[in-house]
Amino acid sequence: MELELEKRVLDSQTEQSYLIMSQHINGAGRLFGGQLLAWIDELAGIVAMRHAGSNVITASIDNLQFKHGAHVNNIVVLIGKVTYVGNSSMEVRIDTYVEEKDGTRYPINRAYLVMVALDEHELPKRVPRLKLETPEQKAEWESAKKRDLLRRQRKTEGY
Repeated sequence: MELELEKRVLDSQTEQSYLIMSQHINGAGRLFGGQLLAWIDELAGIVAMRHAGSNVITASIDNLQFKHGAHVNNIVVLIGKVTYVGNSSMEVRIDTYVEEKDGTRYPINRAYLVMVALDEHELPKRVPRLKLETPEQKAEWESAKKRDLLRRQRKTEGY
């Protein structure tokens, strides 16, 4: 019997930083939400590709909480990690922070995305299992199971 591949959360966890410039700003002088969403989707794709070892697609973005704004010359840091895996899908959590000049980080956004791994024929493929190593990772997994049930319920209801 073949052993199933398992990866740790840290194996695919990824951090990306951006400097907010004038082209990233909306009419109110804050970071444009669409720009942040593009960065979030890009990072979620990288995290999921690292976990799956293949191409991925975004299936859903079902939770996006804007907590605070960011402005020109702010450093924005996004940290992504896999929180849950199904058969071919992965839930990826992206936390976004503004980083002060002294290195202090303040949360400005949290998003959950569902990514699906694809094989060479662009069909869904099985992803490695997720090895949970900390109480926080186990708690996130349990919360992710609840979010998965809510997604399925919304799909049934036509959302």
